[in-house]
Amino acid sequence: MNTLYFKYALEIERTRSITKAADNLYMAQPNLSKAVKELEDTVKFAIFERSSRGVIPTRKGLEFLAYARTILEQIEKIEGLAEGDPAQRQQFTVSIPRGSYIAAAFTQFAAELDGEKEINITVQETNSMQTITNLVENRFKLGIIRYQTMYENYFLDYLADKGLGHEHIWEFEYVVLMSKAHALAGADEVLYGELSRFIEILHGDTAVPYLGALETQRAQGTVPQRKRIYLYERCNQFDLLSSLPLTYMWVSPIPDTLLERYQLVQRRCMLENNQFKDVLIYPRGYCFSALDKRFIDKIYASKNALSFRTFV
Repeated sequence: MNTLYFKYALEIERTRSITKAADNLYMAQPNLSKAVKELEDTVKFAIFERSSRGVIPTRKGLEFLAYARTILEQIEKIEGLAEGDPAQRQQFTVSIPRGSYIAAAFTQFAAELDGEKEINITVQETNSMQTITNLVENRFKLGIIRYQTMYENYFLDYLADKGLGHEHIWEFEYVVLMSKAHALAGADEVLYGELSRFIEILHGDTAVPYLGALETQRAQGTVPQRKRIYLYERCNQFDLLSSLPLTYMWVSPIPDTLLERYQLVQRRCMLENNQFKDVLIYPRGYCFSALDKRFIDKIYASKNALSFRTFV
């Protein structure tokens, strides 16, 4: 039995799509379909079935995938035996939201890694639902999720259902980020209605699946308008904001170093339900490594540097 096919099957389970799984695996869809068929012929039962929700595992398929995941984890551990002394390896994984104070903390964390030892660090900026999935599927050990406080019960119930523990990091209000040359940059506080005249930059994958379109718009703090630029990463937002004074963005508070580098300002804006939380998540019972603890310390230090600022 080809254990590489286990990886293929797990990717199909994750994406609920053979087409998306093939793209992620950098292979042609017909080849992936053929591999799955060979795997099903070997185990002598259907692992997947098509439905209105996409390609989903059968009852036996779910059981098979659980075993496959465990086998691949064990193979990874066996392979790790040949990689030398674990004390000489710096291995760390984290899935995070697109928050600049978190990115700053990661940079400080990375700067203190021992360059004489092996370094194997993985960080992914993504939305909260994907971060939860990353931990459930054991692709990452730590995660930080962001949600509106009005939906906290939903997220905490969801974390409990998925076997994940959590710790509160920071509760904050989104601020409006813009160029120093923006027409509203001189205001002590931006009026919500004034933003409709300008172009909003926002991340295109932060919608929460269980919310309707109107609720999602409110959750993101957006102004009803047709002037939007959707991004799927964090770096371009700063160049756009500083180069196009007609743009703005709702963000968690930004460190001064970034504001000065890109000639930006952040302003408060009174908006209902504008309270958000960042929460550290991890598998229940997980034992934090020394690197985990160091990263968490950097997160709290970066947060504390912004917590008591007044954004006017």
